[in-house]
Amino acid sequence: MNVGSYFLSYAFRPFFLLNGFFAVVAVGVWLAALHGIGAGLVPPAMLYWHGHEMLVGFGMAAVAGFVLTAVATWTGRPPVRGGLLALLVLAWLLGRAAMLGAARLPYALVAVIDAVFPFLLGSLALREVVAAKNRRNYKIAGVILLLATLNLLYHLGALGIAPGMDRIALYLLIHVLLLLVAVVAGRITPSFTANWLRARGEKRLPSNRPVIDGIAVAATAATGFAASLDLGAGVLGASAGVAAVAHAVRLSGWRGLATLAEPLVLVLHVAYLWLPLGYALTALAAFGFGLPASAALHALTVGAIANMILAVSTRVALGHTGRPLTASRLVVAAYVLLNLAAFARVLGPLLPDRYLGLIDLAGLGWVAAFLLFSIAYWPILTGPRADA
Repeated sequence: MNVGSYFLSYAFRPFFLLNGFFAVVAVGVWLAALHGIGAGLVPPAMLYWHGHEMLVGFGMAAVAGFVLTAVATWTGRPPVRGGLLALLVLAWLLGRAAMLGAARLPYALVAVIDAVFPFLLGSLALREVVAAKNRRNYKIAGVILLLATLNLLYHLGALGIAPGMDRIALYLLIHVLLLLVAVVAGRITPSFTANWLRARGEKRLPSNRPVIDGIAVAATAATGFAASLDLGAGVLGASAGVAAVAHAVRLSGWRGLATLAEPLVLVLHVAYLWLPLGYALTALAAFGFGLPASAALHALTVGAIANMILAVSTRVALGHTGRPLTASRLVVAAYVLLNLAAFARVLGPLLPDRYLGLIDLAGLGWVAAFLLFSIAYWPILTGPRADA
């Protein structure tokens, strides 16, 4: 097999690697624009472009890599690969190029180009689970199609067809991704932890509490609706408070402290910890404790979503290429840098006099983290399985 054959053999290979580089470029361009460098690189609606590309560009590429790889395992069907996978990757790349050129292209054309990737991804995921009659995972395909629909609504808002819908759609995109994190992490974090503990001869394994799981997921969804649809500070604060407690209780049963010896497993728990932290900050901001809402928002986005993406990408890539499940020093450095970036981004709104400096620090930490990931995983994602 040549490099192209390896690269297009599973969805995690192209999407995890290209997404690592995209994370570096997108935030690098954003930082430059904040300092007035490279005028015209970013569309005039800078804040919306940044939010959209972090969610649809970065977030959904990670979803594509994970879900299409996992679906093959869940269903026993051959993975989406070769020309069809190349088409999906091309649709993602064209969407990123169109969004970057939004100031110079007819926006209706931008919207059409960008809408192709999410709907194609959702259609492929749905095709696989339906063909295998894998009813348990119909909802995963449904969530992806929901993300695709929200992306379309964002563009309808930006076109003026549905005024104000772009803002609502962005917030709903954030919270649907958080819901996906809650559901998927709720499966894989205790599962991967249990596998690691069993290999070390441990008898006490992560506990499964379906009632707490249900409350955590329901409160996550309720908080998303309250934040996106402006249902009032009381509703937002109450739902976020319940979400914070439920996620904290859920995490406490997964034996995260027992995984300190292996960062590849520990990082899943650290990433999940940002969920109760972020929802607690959301509740405090809603109840008027002087905390900016943007600090809470970035605890959930940079803290929970981005850290979980990095954690899952590093673990899945090793497992599916037949390599030992242990994190290298470069990858551990990436974990540390991304968590420091999240902390700096949350701290920024709390310190107005140092705001821009902390934003720069957060952005540089993010860029360094994903650059290290891309360097470390280039040979893993482009080469053959280690046990081939």
